[in-house]
Amino acid sequence: MTDSPEAAKRRRHRNERIVAVIVVLLVAAVAAGVVWWSLSLREELRGAYIPGQTDITPEIRMLQEYVRIDTSTPRGAAAGARWLAAQLRARGIDAELIQSAPDRVNVYARIRGKQPGEGLLLFNHIDVIPAAADWTHPPFSGHIAFNQMYGRGTLDMKALAICQLLAFADLADDQPQHDVVFLATADEETGSQFGMQWLLAHRPDVFANIRYGITEGGITEVMTEAMTYFGIEVGGKQFVELVVEGPDQESLRQARFALEPHMFPREPQRILPEVRNYFQDIAPTRLAYRRFLADIDKTVAEGQFWRLPIAYRDLTQNTLWAAAPKKDGERWTMLIRQANLPDERPEDRIAAVAKLVEPYGARVAEVKSRQGPVPVSPHETPLFAVLQAEAKQRYRVEAGAIVLYRSTSDARFLRPRGIVCYGVSPYPVNFYQSNAIHGKDERIRLDWFMEGVGYLRRAVATWADGGA
Repeated sequence: MTDSPEAAKRRRHRNERIVAVIVVLLVAAVAAGVVWWSLSLREELRGAYIPGQTDITPEIRMLQEYVRIDTSTPRGAAAGARWLAAQLRARGIDAELIQSAPDRVNVYARIRGKQPGEGLLLFNHIDVIPAAADWTHPPFSGHIAFNQMYGRGTLDMKALAICQLLAFADLADDQPQHDVVFLATADEETGSQFGMQWLLAHRPDVFANIRYGITEGGITEVMTEAMTYFGIEVGGKQFVELVVEGPDQESLRQARFALEPHMFPREPQRILPEVRNYFQDIAPTRLAYRRFLADIDKTVAEGQFWRLPIAYRDLTQNTLWAAAPKKDGERWTMLIRQANLPDERPEDRIAAVAKLVEPYGARVAEVKSRQGPVPVSPHETPLFAVLQAEAKQRYRVEAGAIVLYRSTSDARFLRPRGIVCYGVSPYPVNFYQSNAIHGKDERIRLDWFMEGVGYLRRAVATWADGGA
């Protein structure tokens, strides 16, 4: 069967229109590709993907010297303490080396203020965790590639220690309103037994007249080159590690099943006021979760809590993780790690686990470590206002509180004693850099490090002069 001439003509016109549409789409796609390529090229030319060159400043040389001291061993950490003390003495500041045990050395220096009380403690730890051998550059070389310095401890936490030391030394020739103390401790990475805990027990004078503290723990969120949020840490969950023992493998497997609802709870248990404030602070910077975080109580009431990522949900819950049962000599055991809300008593959380596993013939055989309770630091203080204002002015971003759900610092020992502590990252840190902390190729961008030096110097000087 053949088409009529009129039908053939209509079909030809239809095909022409289809071809025309396809051509238009192809042209649009090519144009979009050109726009994307030009934007990408512009980003590269701006330095977003090709690192710019950074001048090697005296501050960078200081960091490099410090990173080159292998402080992953007690002896190395003691050498790091002596180096820090020498830096302070070179700036005319009397620094005391406090030995808490063989090769466990802490550094203490104080600048007296005009008025008693309300002092500020700048505290950091000297030790770092050991580094594996598969780094791109040797972990204690302080190697500079493009505009980044590679080295164990660059971010955790030698760069911040340098920022603190320089901010502290700036005050030596101009008496601050209140005492300012520099404190570098020996062994935070291994539990602080010969560092912060020992000093609190044996040298209370170090903490005399101290009201505030600044340490690690802050988070700066970065998208390509721009910071999007400056988070000042005010608290975090506290951790307990314990061992459950059972009569056999199957009994412990059943006990683990009983614990599963507590590993990933579906609903919040308690929303602390500080967590509510944190959610409100970060809500404007969260496109996907803005309305859920802005009013967490409404989110829960409307049954929308499940929409939040686990990192947010976890801050409203006592959670735990249970390992698979294993044979340990003549017995069967199971390791359990709890992440408790800051104000929870660890004894209560341990007892809760004991009650859950008891029907299966299991018991809590050992508590390997415990933390808490630790109050969350208030954010309505003069020091928080200074830290927040300087972040907004320097980085042009939202700045506010954060509560951590997977890490802690030595602030957990000071907060229960009434010292209000804030964790800051004074410099931008992107995802890839933060992911290398305790891992391979830990590194810091040098231009960002210099921004951090300026941030903390300015913030501490402002506070020392009496506030904003």
